[in-house]
Amino acid sequence: MGNSSSVDAAARVHIFASSNSWIEDTAIRQLHQLAERNGIVAVAGLPDIHPGHHGPVGAAALADGVVHADVIGTDIGCGMQFWSLDVAARKLNIDRLVQRFSVLEGPWIGDGASALEKRGIDAGDFASSIGTIGGGNHFCELQVVEKLTDEDAARQHNIVVGSAALLVHSGSRGFGAHVLRQHYSSGTTGIPLQDASDYLKAHDAAVAYARLNREVIAARAMTAIRTDGMLVTDQPHNLVEVNGTSVLHRKGAAPSDRGLVPIAGSRGTFSYLVEPLAGPAQALASLSHGAGRKHDRGSMERRIRTAPGKLQALTRTRLGSRVICTDRRLLMEEAPEAYKDISNVIADLEAAKLIRVVAVLRPLITFKTARETREDVRRARS
Repeated sequence: MGNSSSVDAAARVHIFASSNSWIEDTAIRQLHQLAERNGIVAVAGLPDIHPGHHGPVGAAALADGVVHADVIGTDIGCGMQFWSLDVAARKLNIDRLVQRFSVLEGPWIGDGASALEKRGIDAGDFASSIGTIGGGNHFCELQVVEKLTDEDAARQHNIVVGSAALLVHSGSRGFGAHVLRQHYSSGTTGIPLQDASDYLKAHDAAVAYARLNREVIAARAMTAIRTDGMLVTDQPHNLVEVNGTSVLHRKGAAPSDRGLVPIAGSRGTFSYLVEPLAGPAQALASLSHGAGRKHDRGSMERRIRTAPGKLQALTRTRLGSRVICTDRRLLMEEAPEAYKDISNVIADLEAAKLIRVVAVLRPLITFKTARETREDVRRARS
């Protein structure tokens, strides 16, 4: 199962991006380092690729007989869920909804343990986190269907121009991190597949937990909007799939073999709902999950702080949408400028014959957090 040389590793790497999709050298280097790991037979880099902690984000890696748990990381099952709503966007009072969306803050009042039990998931103390978004780049976004480019595909899912929609991006919260701590120590050798059954069982539970978490978040949001909706697609992008001795790792890469896929822009740009195409085998049945970061979190904080009056402006976007995020640091770290141009990512995926766009989605309200952290309060008073 070992890899013979760096030269061989380079031949296993395929990058699906043009010069228009800005990619850091560090991400490319991480992609090649991933290819050199034990058992890896192929690696795909997608247009949203950017550096991560244990390898690049926006990549897929196929291994023979080896599971690399650290590549998937702590947020096992993280993904995006798209709902079409039973209301036209023009009928929504956005100012009022900005206030109502505070219902998404804090614990869910429902019974998380019972909801998990019905799905056959034992998450222990992490049941209390069901229905919560978390930090980082996670969000719940109210959108409007701006444009259809494949009306037949859209009609099958009750998607029409002008209708409201929800896009939820969240994962397994602390449960995924717990799974990784329990089943992985350190190093890049990986876990032999024959010894990975305990990890894989816990991993699958975390993937199921993450899906349920997104469903509950969506239900909370629909309660705030006072509407119902239909689940169109749920696509995890941090997960392992095993088929015989083949082990496919996806880190920030959505599966292209499970129906329609949402590809998120930043909170200040359009997002896309796409239909996967067969595409080249070297893409490892994977797609970009979003625009991908262009600037790291630390540099974004410095950039925003040097622009007078910029912070308050970040709660409104150039598309006229609203951003609910009272965590000052997070507001800066997740500014639209932190991300690549989503139109270039989509164009590269189309050029590679990996997708066909079904719908273009415009943000109305992006919810991240309505609660200030202690650090935010301290800074405001200093």
